Amino acid sequence: MADPILNRHSREDGKPDSTSSESLITQNIDIWTTAIERKSSAGRGTSNKFSLYGIKKLRELILELAVRGKLVPQDVNDEPASVLLKRIAAEKAQQVEEGKIRKPKSLPKISDNEKPFELPPGWAYERIGIFGIVGTGSTPSRSNPAYWEPPEINWVSSGETSDFFVAQTKEKVSNLAIKETNVSIYPTGTLIVAMYGQGKTRGQITELLEPAGTNQACAAISLVDKSVSHKNYVKLFFRKAYFELRKHAAGGAQPNLNVGKIASTVVPIPPIEEQHLIVAKVDELMSLCDALEAQTEASIAAHQTLVETLLNALLLPNTTQPADSQSASPESSFANSLEPALNESFIESWQRIAEYFDTLFTTEASIDTLKQTILQLAVMGKLVPQDPNDEPATKLLERIAAEKAQLIKDGRIKKQKTLPAITDEEKSFELPNGWVYTRLDELCLSVSSGSTPPKSELNETSGIPFLKVYNIQNQVIDFEERTLFVSEGSHLGKLKRSILYPGDVVMNLVGPPLGKIAIIPNTYPEWNCNQNIICFRPLEIRLNLYIYTYLTAQIFLNQIELVGSAGQDFISGTKSRAIVLPFPPLEEQHRIVAKVDELMTLCDQLKARLSDAQTTQLHLTDAIVEQAM
Repeated sequence: MADPILNRHSREDGKPDSTSSESLITQNIDIWTTAIERKSSAGRGTSNKFSLYGIKKLRELILELAVRGKLVPQDVNDEPASVLLKRIAAEKAQQVEEGKIRKPKSLPKISDNEKPFELPPGWAYERIGIFGIVGTGSTPSRSNPAYWEPPEINWVSSGETSDFFVAQTKEKVSNLAIKETNVSIYPTGTLIVAMYGQGKTRGQITELLEPAGTNQACAAISLVDKSVSHKNYVKLFFRKAYFELRKHAAGGAQPNLNVGKIASTVVPIPPIEEQHLIVAKVDELMSLCDALEAQTEASIAAHQTLVETLLNALLLPNTTQPADSQSASPESSFANSLEPALNESFIESWQRIAEYFDTLFTTEASIDTLKQTILQLAVMGKLVPQDPNDEPATKLLERIAAEKAQLIKDGRIKKQKTLPAITDEEKSFELPNGWVYTRLDELCLSVSSGSTPPKSELNETSGIPFLKVYNIQNQVIDFEERTLFVSEGSHLGKLKRSILYPGDVVMNLVGPPLGKIAIIPNTYPEWNCNQNIICFRPLEIRLNLYIYTYLTAQIFLNQIELVGSAGQDFISGTKSRAIVLPFPPLEEQHRIVAKVDELMTLCDQLKARLSDAQTTQLHLTDAIVEQAM
C-alpha cells in the first residue's frame, strides 16, 4: 500500500518543505547523538552527569516543525481548517442552545503579534477557548471526611500530569463531593493542563483514560470535535508549547497560569486530514528519538564499563618481579609520561590502554576515572619507580615518633589514646620495598574537627575565614562566593582547638559524598571550620602533599566503617585518626606528588579539549535547528 504522506504535494513557495525538513533530521543523526551536555554538579543525587542535548533538541525540533506545517507535505485537496472551525462553532452554538454547556465568554480577536509564523495554505489560527471548552476543578474540604470516603471518583491533581495519560489517581473523592462542591466530572479523553505546581509541573498536559474531577491547579480542555486526530494534534501542540506557556505564568515564588490564559492560547490548526498525518509522523520520529536515546545511553555506559575494566587491570596485584621501567613504549604523549615501577602484567595492561588511548578517553566520565586510577596507582607504588638508595619509610616514622614523644614530654601536645595495631585485613595491597603501613595519627601533630559558634559571632565580610563543607569543591578550598567569617575573639577562644593554618589537610566528615579533601591555602594566615570538617596537621609539613594525595585516592573509604542516619554518612574523629595509609620513603613521596601533578595537568588538558569539542557540537546542533526554522 502506498504511503499517503509520500503521495501528498510538496511546497512550491521556496520555503523549506517537509522532505527537506525530514532529511535534516535523518541525515544528521551523528550530530543529534554526539551533542552531549554536562549537567551542573550542584545538588545531590546519582543521576547521569550528562544530558543528551542533541536528542532533546531533536525532539523539540520535531514538534516545532509539526505545528509549522513543515513535517508532512500539504495536500490542496484537504478540507481547509476554516471549514472544520465553522463546524465546531455551529456544534458549540447548538450545545449552548440545548443547555448542554454554558455560553462561553467572548475572546478577543487574534492580533498579528500573536501569530508567530506564516501558516501553510489551508491552515488557520484559533484560540483554544473557541474550538474547545476550558474548565477547572476544586478541592473539597478536607475537614469533611464524607467528601473523601468512600473514594469513588478519580480526582486529578497537577502533580499527576507528567505522563501522557492518567487513569487511576492517587486520591479519589466521594459522590457527595461531586454533588455538594465545585468539583466537575470530565469525561474520558479530556485534556488536563497543569496551571501551577512544583518544579516542571506547570504547563504539563495529560489525557484522561477514565472520567475524573480535578483540583483547582488543573485546566480541563474538552474539545468540541471528538476525533482522535484532532485531540492528539492539540495534545501535541501543548507538548511543543510547554516552555511558552510557562513564560505566560504570573505570580511570585510560584507563578501560575489560569483558565483565561489557557482559553486564550492561540493554536495553529491544520486541515483535519493533515492533523492525522502530523500526529503519525511525530509518533514515528519520537520512536526514532527513543531508539537513539537508548542506543546512545547504552553506548556511553558500555564505553565507561570498558574504561573501568581496563583501568582496574592496572590496579591488580603484581604477578612478576619489577621490570625495567623503560621496557614499555606507550604511543601517546600521555602514555609516555607514565614511568611506573612496572611488571609484566602491568606493562601488558597499560599497553592495551595506550594503543586505544584516543578512543577510550573521550568523555568526562572516562577522564575522571583515569584521574582516580592515577591517584590509586600513585599510592600503591605503581606510578614512579622505586629507588633502593632512598631511606626506608620506617626510618622517617621512627624520627616522627621520637619527636612526638618529646613534644608530649615537654607538655606542648597531649598524649592521645593509643590506636590498635594494623591488622592484615587493613592492608589493602602488598607494599613495594621501603614502604610501610601506618595510621594517619602517627604522622600528625594533631587530628581535630571544628565546631560552630553562635550566629552572633559569624558574618559574611570580615574576621577569620570560617569553612563549611560546601567550601571544599573539586578537592580545593573554594572561598570566593560563599564566604563566612568568625570573630577573632571566638577564633582564639572557644574555637582555638580548630584553628587551621596554611598547609593543613582537611576532609569532610559528613556526606554524601564523602572524600572531599583540600589543603588550606595561604590566602589567609589563619582559618577555622565547623564540626563537619576534620584537620590533619602532619608533624612535618612536607608530608602534607602525600597525605592529600592518598586521601583523594579514596581507597580508605572502602575500609572505614561509616555511621549513617537520615540519608547521611558520617566518619567519626576516632575513625579519621585510625585511617591506614601506605607510606613511602620521603624522596619517593616527592616523586609521586610531582608525577601526579604532571598527569593531572594532562588530564585537565584532555578535559578542556573535550569541553571545546562538546561546545562546538552544541553550537552545531543549535545551528541545524535554526536552519530548519
